[in-house]
Amino acid sequence: GNIVIRTPCSAVGHGSMYHSQSPESFFAHCPGLKIVVPRGPKQAKGLLLSAIRDPDPVIFFEPKVLYRHIFENADGDVPIGDYELPLGQAEVVREGTDVTLVGWGTQVMRMQAAADRAAKEGISCEVIDLQTIIPWDVDAVEASVKKTGRMIVTHEAPSTNGFGAEIGQKIQERCFLHLEAPIQRVCGWDTHFPYAFEEVYLPSVARLQDAIRKTMSF
Repeated sequence: GNIVIRTPCSAVGHGSMYHSQSPESFFAHCPGLKIVVPRGPKQAKGLLLSAIRDPDPVIFFEPKVLYRHIFENADGDVPIGDYELPLGQAEVVREGTDVTLVGWGTQVMRMQAAADRAAKEGISCEVIDLQTIIPWDVDAVEASVKKTGRMIVTHEAPSTNGFGAEIGQKIQERCFLHLEAPIQRVCGWDTHFPYAFEEVYLPSVARLQDAIRKTMSF
């Protein structure tokens, strides 16, 4: 039935292994569930209202950093009235021509920062926020990759069996003849989440920047 389960997720700076995981791939294996991860307050409200009114059960992951982060751009301007953001529809946060960056939740902020750095090197990145993991907007990602010819998927969860592998496989299937370089993943490491060195574990802006350079020089 139409039930929404709200739950915190992802790194917050000091949560260690019991409070910082990103378990979306666990629930992605449960047929019938929808999985949502907003990147900011504006998206959180619109997606949550859609989830509440959706006839299917929804798990609404809330990255804990969002509870404390101060948004000074358009994402922080939350309309007072009622509005919905459709589930299963990605948003192109930033248009580009050279490489497609795909992620969700607070990882979108890191992608945008990496895109800013890449722009200084003459590299144009398209940034896509999936917003919904199940169902995910494969058509939007496919259209972007057919334009750029390159894709990097990034998430805080470990790389092995992370949802990025599903995205990469599907895009490889649909865009094989359009790819200029192998699809890359920039993810958390396959280890327990550390307490003292969260930034070392996380898929940082620097790691994303290295992946962008690598895929552009392939």
